[in-house]
Amino acid sequence: MAKPFQRKKYRSEDANSWERTFGRLMTPFESFVQSSSGSGLLLIACTTLALIVANSPLFGPYQHLLHEKLTLTFGTHEVSLTLHHWVNDGLMAVFFFLVGLEIKHEMMVGELSSFRQALLPIAAAMGGMVVPALIYVLLNLGGEGINGWGVPMATDIAFAIAVLVLLGNRVPAALMTILVALAIVDDLGAVLVIALFYTDSLDWSMLIAALGCFVFMMVMNRSGIRQAWTYGFIAVIMWFFMLFSGVHATIAGVLAALAIPVNSVYNPDEFSRDARKLLDKFDVYRQRERAFVSADNLNSVLHTLSVGIHKAETPLQRLEHGLQHIVYFLIIPLFAFFNAGVPIAVDEIGDVFQNGVPLGIICGLMMGKTLGVSLAITLCAKSGVAKLPEGMNYRHVVGIGMLAGIGFTMSIFIAELAFSGQSDVLNEAKIAILFASMAMGVLGYIWLRFVAGGPNVNNKIGG
Repeated sequence: MAKPFQRKKYRSEDANSWERTFGRLMTPFESFVQSSSGSGLLLIACTTLALIVANSPLFGPYQHLLHEKLTLTFGTHEVSLTLHHWVNDGLMAVFFFLVGLEIKHEMMVGELSSFRQALLPIAAAMGGMVVPALIYVLLNLGGEGINGWGVPMATDIAFAIAVLVLLGNRVPAALMTILVALAIVDDLGAVLVIALFYTDSLDWSMLIAALGCFVFMMVMNRSGIRQAWTYGFIAVIMWFFMLFSGVHATIAGVLAALAIPVNSVYNPDEFSRDARKLLDKFDVYRQRERAFVSADNLNSVLHTLSVGIHKAETPLQRLEHGLQHIVYFLIIPLFAFFNAGVPIAVDEIGDVFQNGVPLGIICGLMMGKTLGVSLAITLCAKSGVAKLPEGMNYRHVVGIGMLAGIGFTMSIFIAELAFSGQSDVLNEAKIAILFASMAMGVLGYIWLRFVAGGPNVNNKIGG
């Protein structure tokens, strides 16, 4: 009989033993891509389900669910919102919090950490925001839908990454890096657009209180406080103040992310030295104490090592990793289900695409994004201010522009703000977003699969 807790000894040449035992070692970027790609497929499933429900006898119960009220009471204060608003204003604040963490991470150590690295995705994102907005404005100039100019500016990172993962080694890995950096800058632009242009009226006292919470969090950061729960507690209070300030409550998520510390409690050099000492002790103790159940010394070493690992990881890293699956596999799919359920009258589809709002969104996402992104990257590369990553060509650049035209989540979110109280226009906008996003996903895949180039096995995506 095998001894208690005794594991098979793997051969030294078996390089995958650690991965089988503890899980594959992944960089934060790889973890992000894995979460985003899986979420993209789930996003499609939830959208399809919402459309089926909205165009079936279940539409009535679906609408009732959306407008069901949920009230939270705190002493003499209460917040009463429909489930639809709890998802869009509450859960999406967590999504924007993760967006803020990803922006901060990229600016500290990622593709946006140096000017030369950041120039290409920043230029691409700017082109991909300005050109679609201009096309939309030109098609809606003087019309009632002019307020929706921000809708075609967005890129859905999860959906776009899912397409690239499906392509595998047929495209260079640099394509993923550029697309993720572009989408993160795009998200930052969307946050600024929401904060500056989709705010009806301000309650200055509430706004000042919310900003006070942000300042307090920054002071906590500078004071060396590293417990994530303390920042979460203040962030929730800031969200309540922001909800009643007139500025969209999700902005609180971004502000909270900017206040999260990027330095760990434990110095890396000290951690490395102390961890090795603990592992040496572990080797000594395990010779004496075989069973973990009665091995006080072994358990003490493991506990101390666990605490040290926790302190060596920065709060930003810990929160970013911890929230990725919650956001991409729960919050975003819920948002899709609660917002993509649009009743579609087949005989009226032609009329919908003749109106200014849906036409502006479709042209903005399909033409504007492709032109804006690809032209911006091409101009940067041709002028010499930046260069294309190794393995990429200008056909790949056009493919990036196409995938950037997948607006979906953020486009629907902005449409909800732009056309609040205009249900017919909002439905037309959502139909246009769904059509354009699906079309650009398919066209981008076909272009990169059959036109942009052949296999590139040395730069496999997701491997």
